[in-house]
Amino acid sequence: MNGEEITRRYSAGERNFGGADLVGVHLGEADLAGAIFQEADLRWAYLAGADLAGADLSRAKLKSANLTGARLNGACLRGVNLWAALLRAADLSEADLYEANLAFAEGEAASLWGSNLEKANLRKACLRGGNLVGADLTGANLERADLRDVDLRGARLSGATLWQADLRGADLSGANLYETEMWGAKLDGASLQGAGLERARVSEEQLRAANLERKPS
Repeated sequence: MNGEEITRRYSAGERNFGGADLVGVHLGEADLAGAIFQEADLRWAYLAGADLAGADLSRAKLKSANLTGARLNGACLRGVNLWAALLRAADLSEADLYEANLAFAEGEAASLWGSNLEKANLRKACLRGGNLVGADLTGANLERADLRDVDLRGARLSGATLWQADLRGADLSGANLYETEMWGAKLDGASLQGAGLERARVSEEQLRAANLERKPS
């Protein structure tokens, strides 16, 4: 199936494309809201600017896919493989990314507020300047991730791995960092006001570089 056939079928009312072989398909700017691509092979697909809001992409293969500026808000992406995918400025707000693989993904300025990233693999991913307010990153792997200037207010990071992650300028106000592995993480200028740091593995030197003071009420 090519992109033209997909959009034609979708326009005709078809929604289920589960398991389809769509390697390298071109669907830029396509309206595919609510479509089902469960376990579909979308490696190297071009989906920049596509509307996939509420779509089911669980366990789909999206390795190296281009999702720049795509709308994936409320989408089901459980167990999806987004290894090295382009997610710059993509909207993944309130998406379900449980156990998703986003290692090496490029997601600068992406919106992931309220998303479920529990146990997700974000090793060496770039989310610089992104919005992860209230996101659930419990047990996630963020080893060496680029999280500069990311908004993580109220995020849940208990048991997560932030080993050597770059959190310079990030806002972690009110975040839950219980038992979080933070050795070697760069916290220069990061805000940790009201963050729960109980049993977090972080050095005093790292904390001195961060802002731990509460803002005056």
